[in-house]
Amino acid sequence: MSKPDPSPKPGLSLTSFFSADDILTHLEQLTRNDCIRRILTHLSDVHGFNDTDAYYDAILEREDATHTVVANGIAIPHARIMDLQRPYVGIATSEQGIPFAEDEPPVHLILLVLIPRDQPGLYLQILRALASILRDRTAAKAVSRLRTPDEVMRFFERGGMVLPDFVCAADIMEDTFISLRDNDNLKTCIDCFISQQINEIPVLDRDGDMVGVVRAGALLKVCLPEYLLWMSDLSPIVNFEPFTTVLRNEQHSCLSDILLQNFASVQMKAPAISVAGEMIRHNASRCYVLNGKKLIGVITLSRFLSKIFRE
Repeated sequence: MSKPDPSPKPGLSLTSFFSADDILTHLEQLTRNDCIRRILTHLSDVHGFNDTDAYYDAILEREDATHTVVANGIAIPHARIMDLQRPYVGIATSEQGIPFAEDEPPVHLILLVLIPRDQPGLYLQILRALASILRDRTAAKAVSRLRTPDEVMRFFERGGMVLPDFVCAADIMEDTFISLRDNDNLKTCIDCFISQQINEIPVLDRDGDMVGVVRAGALLKVCLPEYLLWMSDLSPIVNFEPFTTVLRNEQHSCLSDILLQNFASVQMKAPAISVAGEMIRHNASRCYVLNGKKLIGVITLSRFLSKIFRE
């Protein structure tokens, strides 16, 4: 196997990872697994892979854990491979479509990506490079109608798809999240802690600007003031008496008593590595992604670890 420069350089074109020789057109009436096997076998024939079966197993393991249908008829099955010297991309099209996931329509464009295990951000950089066609609802079907690998190659070359210099916070955030308003009462907050099974919730003002967070731990501190914690034995408090005041007033109390303004946050275009720094500095398990002051996403510690170490 050849050993080109192992890492992508800033501004590197997506098409530097593949050529027309790596493209298969009109794969029809195949299952997901058969499609993956066909692309891998083709890449092996072109590049001389020795461990096609191991690569196949790694891709299926990843696919079975979470399918890689990303948007609008496009799938990007991938695996991170130990000792791989460079990224490889194999492309296939299917005009009829190939079922990749039970809850998704058939896909018409498949990019199979083999990534060196020590390049954790590469898959996300490739997604960024593909951003224009991921947004286009018709792109995958249009590519699937092209007749030859050369035509498909020209499509990608015309697209000017360039890998970004780095993965940014917006690339790894979840853009759906639970939030509260700063004029919500304590009852709404407690109900949210319980029903959503979370212990921290961002608080927004009426303009969508983030003004702080509320934490379940802070609520406990309100219920059990510090002077009570000086007692070495709390057993005399058998009926949760310190919680009574909060229970009586939860519908009329605002969030200000437990609102905290010290939280981990980054701007949307900040390098994703800065998320780790913020979490460490704030001893936090969640980092909020902002556009100016507006909250646009959340990155949990588990999501960050998954993106860096597994995806």
